[in-house]
Amino acid sequence: MHASGEDRMRGETRLTAEEALRSLGISLEELNEMLRLGLAEPTAPGGSEFTVETVIRLQRVRRLHDDLEVDVLGAAIIVDLIERLDRLEAEIQSLRARARPAS
Repeated sequence: MHASGEDRMRGETRLTAEEALRSLGISLEELNEMLRLGLAEPTAPGGSEFTVETVIRLQRVRRLHDDLEVDVLGAAIIVDLIERLDRLEAEIQSLRARARPAS
């Protein structure tokens, strides 16, 4: 795992394709298929590095696929919806915090 100066400023750690494969427990062919399906993208077009966030997302997709036997595209949709709900809940909490009168 490594982070460039620009990545550190954004708090973004990148994994090489090999590190991502080890973390996901999949083959290069499986990763390429996930990329072909648009389930994730490398940090740069044609690149071989992935953000930790992307690898975590793919882990969630794999878990839904493996544990619940949801097809990969269905699992990706579920993960998208969960991520959207998480963002909306965080936004609601932020708005509530700002709306509270100062004591």
